[in-house]
Amino acid sequence: MTTVPTGRSRPAITLVVVLLAFVTVPMSISGAAVALPDIGEDLHTAGAPLQWVMNAYNLTFASFMLVTGSMADLVGRRKAFAAGASVFAVGSIAAAAAPGIVLLDVARALSGIGAAGVFASGGAILATTFDGAARTRAFAALGSAAGLGLAAGPTLSGWLVGGLGWRATFGLHAVLVAVALAGVGFVAESRAQQRPRLDVTGAVVFVAGLGLLVLGAVQGPEWGWASPGVLALLVVGVGLLVFFVVLQARSAAPVLDLTLVKNRQFLALCMVPVVSTFGFVTLLTYLPTYLVGASGFSAQRAGTVLLLMTAPVLLAPPLAGGLVNRGVTARTMITISLVLFAGGNAWLTVIDSSSGVAAIAGPLLMTGLGAGLSFGVGDGAAMSLVEPEQAGMATGFLNTMRIGSEAIVIAVYGAVLVSLISTRVGSQELAAKVAAGDLSGSGSGVLADGFTHALHIALYGTAAVCAVGAIAISAALAPSRRGAATAPAPEDAELPTKVA
Repeated sequence: MTTVPTGRSRPAITLVVVLLAFVTVPMSISGAAVALPDIGEDLHTAGAPLQWVMNAYNLTFASFMLVTGSMADLVGRRKAFAAGASVFAVGSIAAAAAPGIVLLDVARALSGIGAAGVFASGGAILATTFDGAARTRAFAALGSAAGLGLAAGPTLSGWLVGGLGWRATFGLHAVLVAVALAGVGFVAESRAQQRPRLDVTGAVVFVAGLGLLVLGAVQGPEWGWASPGVLALLVVGVGLLVFFVVLQARSAAPVLDLTLVKNRQFLALCMVPVVSTFGFVTLLTYLPTYLVGASGFSAQRAGTVLLLMTAPVLLAPPLAGGLVNRGVTARTMITISLVLFAGGNAWLTVIDSSSGVAAIAGPLLMTGLGAGLSFGVGDGAAMSLVEPEQAGMATGFLNTMRIGSEAIVIAVYGAVLVSLISTRVGSQELAAKVAAGDLSGSGSGVLADGFTHALHIALYGTAAVCAVGAIAISAALAPSRRGAATAPAPEDAELPTKVA
């Protein structure tokens, strides 16, 4: 089977349309976080209802990714992209107009579903529009776009919140996606030639299972990891995902073709964003809190310091893509990336409450370079291993690993920080305040020391995870050595570099 794009195709416009959407989706994550204090003040809310402005988006974003990717293969990737972008825009407009926190949370959940459609189908569109070296460049640009959205989100949101109010943040997201939608007519349609009906039972089981698992991770720090509610969510979530695998093995038209995950190279490439979550996203989430709370930086200064880590994410993907097109293997670039994560996190343990910017500039640049080298290259390499008719499914699974791991790892990382801080300050409640950046009151020096101690242990832990991940993923990406008389299977071949 082959997947042939149909309709008028303008590859340059296609790339711009997908890139603009890929800038906006992560911007809606990092930008919304900056708006939370003003949202709470304006809507007279705090605590869990306010946090669900973020959690609702992340939960549906992760849970619907695989399903929307598989649907894109069946109904058409352009159609799925347009539908996802439309749902995202409607959700953003509803968020901007929400009169209360409940409707705002619902609107954010709707935006998350749309974001899943955009991410799953957008990558599939590029995979079927471009080939060879052009595909490598396109996915490198995709990595830069996602990094730009993540990095620019807080800055743009800060300006909008200060000048026009928090509702303008969500309005901007709607406008950007609407501009992308205006160019959808220049994107060629593509779909699998054989289009069986969607496995609805499998889709429902997967969404429910992953949703409950992510929900359990999100609620763990608040309810307690040993609480009956959290344990029930985690156990039922895992049980449903196991049941999902059983269903897919028996399904004639699975939501997830298990031959994909049996391909060791594809599965290894899907683990790259998981390791990146440990090595990069955790710092992006918790380092600003440390700088503001323990080091006494202003929010603006902390955001500026973070540019040392986010700027390489914008600049390095094209460099990595160029190197791959010149013969450096994707395996080499990814291995270097993960090693840089390990080194950067271990090096960052030089930080303490009195550290200046110069002391932490090196490890932040190293970590950001690691992220930039893998963003885009890993996705492009993964899609080169997939048959065209499974492009949406493969992209959906890859991004499910990315977004699902972010929601779970960030929650667990925060809980570990609180637990480690509490061993120094003697109170779980006080430790939670410290981890959130509140070191006010007497004994702030002791609290800062406790935060520093906890951060150092967490950094060493993430460095170890990244080091092990680098070894395991590099080994899995290595071509198998077989006898000359035996032809290698596709999954055992060396990852492609430049394809003519």
